[in-house]
Amino acid sequence: MVQNGRDGFQAIAPVARSLESTPMLDFIRLDASDNVVTLTKPVQTGHDVDGVATTSMIPKGHKMAIRAIAKGEAVRKYAQVIGYASVDIAPGDHVHTQNTEFRNTTATYEFSTDLRPAEMVPESARDSFMGYRRKNGSVGTRNYIAITTSVNCSATAARRIADHFGPDELAAYPNVDGVVAFVHGTGCGMAGDGDGFEALQRVSWGYARHPNHAGVLMVGLGCEINQIDWLLEAYGLERGPMFQTMNIQDVAGLRRTIELGIEKVKAMLPIANEAKREPCPASELKVALQCGGSDAMSGITANPALGYACDLLVAQGGTGVLAETPEIYGAEHLLTRRAIDEKVGQKLIERIRWWEDYTLRNKGSMDNNPSPGNKRGGLTTILEKSLGAAAKGGTTPLTGVYKYGEPVTAKGFTFMDSPGYDPASVTGQIASGCNVVVFTTGRGSAFGSKPAPCIKIATNTDMYTRMVEDMDINAGAMLTDGVTLEEKGREIYETILRVASGEKSKSEAQGLGDEEFVPWQIGAVM
Repeated sequence: MVQNGRDGFQAIAPVARSLESTPMLDFIRLDASDNVVTLTKPVQTGHDVDGVATTSMIPKGHKMAIRAIAKGEAVRKYAQVIGYASVDIAPGDHVHTQNTEFRNTTATYEFSTDLRPAEMVPESARDSFMGYRRKNGSVGTRNYIAITTSVNCSATAARRIADHFGPDELAAYPNVDGVVAFVHGTGCGMAGDGDGFEALQRVSWGYARHPNHAGVLMVGLGCEINQIDWLLEAYGLERGPMFQTMNIQDVAGLRRTIELGIEKVKAMLPIANEAKREPCPASELKVALQCGGSDAMSGITANPALGYACDLLVAQGGTGVLAETPEIYGAEHLLTRRAIDEKVGQKLIERIRWWEDYTLRNKGSMDNNPSPGNKRGGLTTILEKSLGAAAKGGTTPLTGVYKYGEPVTAKGFTFMDSPGYDPASVTGQIASGCNVVVFTTGRGSAFGSKPAPCIKIATNTDMYTRMVEDMDINAGAMLTDGVTLEEKGREIYETILRVASGEKSKSEAQGLGDEEFVPWQIGAVM
């Protein structure tokens, strides 16, 4: 299915099963119908690319027209439309923002026409990892005590409680991964109902019940919109030794709240330390599929490799959770074809329509993304970025679509609505129950998350080498070293199992995750 050429190779779209490569190619053609190719190294004017001379210098990762593209004609990559020529484009021209324009999608949606169920591994032969099995049946990959806040006004109290528990305080509790404060900038000055309030409540509930938390202390002010008691009532949460709440106003001030909070956490620590890892089936893993700081190689190496790993996890009975709705815009028609039924597909379209309205009423555009860094990496429009981003979801059927922070209950490949902003998106995925995060990046990212550990995958070898202290896996080896998609996908899957069992990812080892809790703020601040 893949043909190697003199200077490059032709490959089917990377959402498919196979990608072969030869090291140090000049270009990549992803489908025979594409009218652009992606360069794997910078080239000067007059450089021969598959028999076509470049008309200017073109940076690495950027696109070159392989044939003439008339003004108004579709620019095609991945055998899909990624934009339209804003001027006549000649063969050999650099194809990017200077000559390519975005248009809103007008896709005709099909449902359940591309169903490729995973070949399920028998339960008796399934892989396992060493996890924490909780009393409610859920399984964690880490063992934290969380200090959560209902409102920004209690953020200082929460941080000071957590800060008390440094290495010396925790030395006697080797099975406790840490005490973490999850603070945010909202919770009041907002409507008491509607999208924004409901999203915050779902995040609060999701972190309060997350399987990576052995204990939770919720801290509020007392007079905020986001009342702790409302949350407890709405979600049926019950106070107990490992789930406690308090308000600064009721306790009588900041100092007393901090002192009382420290005492409450001290009482939780011996109980939390009793938790022991035990063998758990891979079906208990719920993995957040995330990308940030993308480049043109994201959709060619790391994202499809993560998609392959997702397929392996689904075959084990596990769950992959794709997110970032603006970053599947223009590729959603490929996902509706994979929906298990029309109801699931329509849920995805409803989220797309919501985003079109959301950006319109805020005088924005769905093409606000790609970011400047994405564009420097060769991504021209959101359509191009989305087609590459969707590859993280592999090839198996789409079994469920969820609102931001809503509990993901379906097994298999699923989707959760979120912004493309990485911290806000991952916060929602963790609230939805993800106990591991896998994050692909082409430009480089210093992101990390708690309580779910974050594994980072570099899309290209240059960046991996430059940021090796931050990157766990180099998917760029698929181009520079001839590593196959299947080999890299299995490496990612096996890394997920090891990290879920307690091995620290590189972002985790550097202590990232305390500042990356960012609930999505929807609506007016009043």
